[in-house]
Amino acid sequence: MKNEILRMENITKIYSNGITANKGVYFSICESEIHALVGENGAGKSTLMKILFGLEQPDDGEIYLNNSRISITSPSLAIKNGIGMVHQHFMLVPSLTVAENVVLGLEPRNKGFFDYKKAVAITEELAQKYNLFVDPNSIVEDLPVGMKQKIEILKALYRGAKILILDEPTAVLTPQETVELFNQLMHLKNSGHTIIFISHKLNEVKQISDRVTIMRNGRNVGVFNTSDVSENDISRLMVGRDVVFKLDKNIKKLGKTILNVKNLNYTSETGKKVLKNISFSVRGGEILGIAGVEGNGQRELVEIITGLRNYYEGEIVIDNIRINNLSIKEIRELGTSHIPEDRMVYGVAAQGTIEENIISDRFYKKELNHRILMNIKKVSDISKDLIKEYKIKCSSSKQKVSMLSGGNIQKVVVAREFSSNPKLLIADQPTRGIDIGATEFIHKKIIQLRDSGTAILLVSADLNEILEVSDSLIVMYGGEIVAYFDDTANVTEEELGMYMLGLKRQSHDEIGRVIYE
Repeated sequence: MKNEILRMENITKIYSNGITANKGVYFSICESEIHALVGENGAGKSTLMKILFGLEQPDDGEIYLNNSRISITSPSLAIKNGIGMVHQHFMLVPSLTVAENVVLGLEPRNKGFFDYKKAVAITEELAQKYNLFVDPNSIVEDLPVGMKQKIEILKALYRGAKILILDEPTAVLTPQETVELFNQLMHLKNSGHTIIFISHKLNEVKQISDRVTIMRNGRNVGVFNTSDVSENDISRLMVGRDVVFKLDKNIKKLGKTILNVKNLNYTSETGKKVLKNISFSVRGGEILGIAGVEGNGQRELVEIITGLRNYYEGEIVIDNIRINNLSIKEIRELGTSHIPEDRMVYGVAAQGTIEENIISDRFYKKELNHRILMNIKKVSDISKDLIKEYKIKCSSSKQKVSMLSGGNIQKVVVAREFSSNPKLLIADQPTRGIDIGATEFIHKKIIQLRDSGTAILLVSADLNEILEVSDSLIVMYGGEIVAYFDDTANVTEEELGMYMLGLKRQSHDEIGRVIYE
């Protein structure tokens, strides 16, 4: 085995509400290895990495770097010790250039002024050295997701990182971009860097990592050479049971058209044409998937359908009602449920309790609201039933949502939206950043809704999810529908990736009749 470069011993973290995130965790990585860290949401892996990067402080335990004990009380100290972190949600300034983002906070200066030429030269040198080729003069907001990730890695390398923590690095990448990233990670490994690879995609863990540490319920339950364990072995250790990777789906039984989008066009505040003549429909008992690299109009499309965005051209009809001038509440009253892409912004009130969030879409209804007083017992009973049904890990229904893990926050959102008996479900990245156990559970619930006659629009950057769950799908690129498949059975991730990157495009005739008459 290679030389150990870093180890964490007996790491324990107990939050003020009594929840134990880490229980005496031992974690060790070697020089020049790619080490995967996996576990369910709430297993403690995020807390462990926050402690390593100085974002959290442990209640007990030590960290050793090259066998010398170190104290990491802030991210700046982590960086000084050669530890960098690339977060799942990028920390870039969209309006700045690539070079300006790379050197931000450590800008080269000439006679007291920012030396932009030097910043460009630094970026070019780093890009050349590590095979992370970018245009230093490009504005970040104009770049695709895969390129933004390269910039984040370059930022960490510029700050001297020898150990890189990558949090869900492939969550929003196409297969082609993932292959490119993995080639770059292998180059970094061969250059002497150590990479901690956090992922829920076990096929990628098997493909890229040398060793894997598995966590469950705040503890380290095993460290293995990745070649010695299967995906099933890893998932069993993560979840504590066998996980079914293949979804069983009944033959779809189509009902009437629930959602009809016709000739939808949208221009942003800056004058950019974001949506271009989008037309499609979804019937009851059908799951229509939308695939596409982020930034190709999916977000705007979802926000328009759910009432979060206005001032568009075209027509949207839900259950025979034109919604163009309706409020969010009125759209929901038509039987629309929405799992938003960003659960913390649109999905929950983080400082509210679980039960407050669960009833936030129905608190005004007669069964819960007696005009002056809420029916507290009914609210409590509904919340407790949903917590049990959706397996939300919490201390009680009175616990603040902000104290839950990401996967359990998502379950709160899903419990609320699924339990409203929707006619139309808009599911935008419903399993992003959550573990295989929670993903399996949510997928089964989506299929149950579909079988009960709900029309479902599924937007996801996870191509395996799109192909596994959807009955039919469209691909968006540049604000347009560039491909339509009425059956996902024979579509591959690689083929989808070609359309998503704009390398292929179906003709108008091939796209066919996406709108049902």
